[in-house]
Amino acid sequence: MAELATIARPYAEALFKAVGSSDAQALKTQLNSLAALASDDSLRQFADSPRVTVTQVSGLITGIAVSRGMAIDAKLANLLQTVLENGRLAALPEVAAQFQALVNGSSGVSDALIQSAFPIEGAALADLVVTLEKRFAAKLNATVEIAPELIGGVRVVVGDEVLDTSVRARLEQMKVALTA
Repeated sequence: MAELATIARPYAEALFKAVGSSDAQALKTQLNSLAALASDDSLRQFADSPRVTVTQVSGLITGIAVSRGMAIDAKLANLLQTVLENGRLAALPEVAAQFQALVNGSSGVSDALIQSAFPIEGAALADLVVTLEKRFAAKLNATVEIAPELIGGVRVVVGDEVLDTSVRARLEQMKVALTA
């Protein structure tokens, strides 16, 4: 089977072209919610059943979304229908990730995952983001994740770049230097 990224790319690009960069920001949240629903194993098992029609699966997903207070845009409903007709429900989370990357690329913003051994909040986070924006030369949309195994410091992932200033990384560097 082809990689999910390869399968998801045309769907994400088509949705981005259909909605345009101005409306894409608003649709991003809805798509992420649908992707979260599509990640559910029991829903995917239901969708994969040969006894269930695409209309039934689409109705179920739409019903769950509406019951959670989410309105589904017509273009997003069309994407969902197309994904289901092609048996690609498992690719929907990757479609959402690639759509997010396209939206970020059009607005000049990059997602940054900041992993830290301790919580970073308020002014400390704002200062760190300003420093990282200078380092990566891009406006960053930062998300903080607690990773106690880092011991101290931070590990930042922006796209395919990684900046690791954690104590764990420094200890690994020392270990390599001492055993060489």
